[in-house]
Amino acid sequence: MAQKKVLITGGAGNVGGSLARKLAENNDYFVVIVDNLLTGDKEKLPDEKLTNWKFIKADVNQYRDIAPVFGKYHFDYVFHYAAVVGVKRTLENPLMVFDDIDGIRNVLSLAKNTDVKRVFFSSSSEVYGEPVEFPQHEITTPLNSKLPYAIVKNLAESMVKAFHREYGLNYTIFRFFNTYGKLQSEDFVLPRFIRAALKNEPISIYGDGSQTRTFCYIDDNLETTARILGDELCMNEVINIGHEKEITILELAKLIIHLTGSASVIQHFPALQEGDMTRRCPDNSKMKQILGRELTSLEDGIKKLADYYQSNG
Repeated sequence: MAQKKVLITGGAGNVGGSLARKLAENNDYFVVIVDNLLTGDKEKLPDEKLTNWKFIKADVNQYRDIAPVFGKYHFDYVFHYAAVVGVKRTLENPLMVFDDIDGIRNVLSLAKNTDVKRVFFSSSSEVYGEPVEFPQHEITTPLNSKLPYAIVKNLAESMVKAFHREYGLNYTIFRFFNTYGKLQSEDFVLPRFIRAALKNEPISIYGDGSQTRTFCYIDDNLETTARILGDELCMNEVINIGHEKEITILELAKLIIHLTGSASVIQHFPALQEGDMTRRCPDNSKMKQILGRELTSLEDGIKKLADYYQSNG
């Protein structure tokens, strides 16, 4: 049986890189990874001993960069994960965020023209904006964020659905809630807190720390994604990918200090003026049905990540 050809844009990042590694372990797939390395890193790519993947440095937002890749490989499936990420970075670079609109248009147009079977798009919990219901459900919760990053994700979701209506291009939209793992950079809260705790350094919190988040361990994200791909689930649907257990940022810092036996103290800084939503909690019933099990507990995930940092520096 011929290998299924898969494109992962943003495949040198946290979730994209983790997905590339997982799919490259399965010889049923040939994985092409595209990343401009703005925030990605080649160290996150699959094992060089594996022969069923290829990395191409390219900017998906530039049609001249990405069109030849589609022309050469004729992909079966496309995971469009490339994006400017991180609240602080996206607030500081709003015009760069809007460039990502070109990327989604390029990917959808090229996928449509090369008979791609399905496009998987990484949206974000940020599209929900300030919460109006809990848990946040894919269909009933309105998308009301005014942040540039979330506006672009919301627009991209609309474009994905429009290409399905106009051209029959199949899709699945993932709304990712905080996904953490060993490839996540220290720009993000959980790795930053754990690394600080392991060094007994102060842990910095914006505001009083009462804002809540949920944290999804990368393996749960990847297993769900692999099943959706392999079993052709969630066709032309939106699905929340995240843990259902809410925790305040202050409680998170205290939990990490406790689990690592750290002497770190918690420091409070002025709250961010925008971009730090008060609550986040997904309705993840679709995800749990696909997994058929409970998700990795935050305590277990923190321990796994702390062990990894201690073993790998």
